Amino acid sequence: MLADKPFSPTSLEAGASTRIAKRLSGLSDRAIAWLFILPTILLLLAINIFPLIWALRLSFTNFKSNMPSVPARFVGIDNYVDILTDEDIWYAMQVTARFVFWSVGLEVLLGFSLALLINRQFRGHSFWTTLILLPMMLSPAVVGNFWTFLLQPQTGLFNDIVSFFTGIAPASFQMIGDVPLAPWTIVMVDTWMWTPYVMLICLAGLRSIPDYIYEAAEVDRATPWRQFWSITLPMTMPFLMLAVLFRGIENFKMFDMVNLLTSGGPGSVTETVSITLKRAAFEKWQTGYSSALAIILFVTVFGAASIYVKALNRMKQR
Repeated sequence: MLADKPFSPTSLEAGASTRIAKRLSGLSDRAIAWLFILPTILLLLAINIFPLIWALRLSFTNFKSNMPSVPARFVGIDNYVDILTDEDIWYAMQVTARFVFWSVGLEVLLGFSLALLINRQFRGHSFWTTLILLPMMLSPAVVGNFWTFLLQPQTGLFNDIVSFFTGIAPASFQMIGDVPLAPWTIVMVDTWMWTPYVMLICLAGLRSIPDYIYEAAEVDRATPWRQFWSITLPMTMPFLMLAVLFRGIENFKMFDMVNLLTSGGPGSVTETVSITLKRAAFEKWQTGYSSALAIILFVTVFGAASIYVKALNRMKQR
């Protein structure tokens, strides 16, 4: 009588691999591609799409998360009407718009200027590039706490530096405590942190310009100023617009920096829409109301970004 063959894990794995290979061999390349990306798509749907749909559902109710046992009542579009007719919300929108305008404008101006300087590749430019990029590598929480310490009128160094150059007493002003200065403090800190990011995008645009275009311009005796307006600026404009798009979206929903520096104060001069949303959701526990506000902000950002992207595509086609 023949003895039974011993069990071999290697043969079992080989058999399983053969069966999988046979199944995959019957699929098209497109089906195999979908097979690999399907788990990622399902994960993204679970992380992004489901919370969005849930927030949309809650926006039509008066649900409060601090009272989960109380059944939510359907209120229709009342939350949206209350938000769009609330003067405080419109004031927060104006604060946010001013912050986005000044911070993005300064970041693009300074970032493009630094990119022009770094693109010259002077001696030691690698060291200065690394030094300029340091603020962008820090966490917003670290930057917020760092600048909060620097801006203290009694112990911070910022007031002493201003006093040294202007002669003003260090204790005579508070950057994060004075109503006229607090908004500019947020703009200053955000510009300090994210100007390197804009510089990298602009530097990529400058490095993409072929050298032969400048050589042809020099043959035609074009001045450096003429070369800048006719070659450098037009060919880097798509990169500048891309930087404006990225920073505009991020600054519109800015929360952590403002919350750490001023928490929306003094008063409400630095209360952006994100701070208003946080207070409605986690201080007043108006979950339905805050969900409606979040949906309005999403539609605003998505609509403005879509229009901007269309304009950017038209510029690239020229």
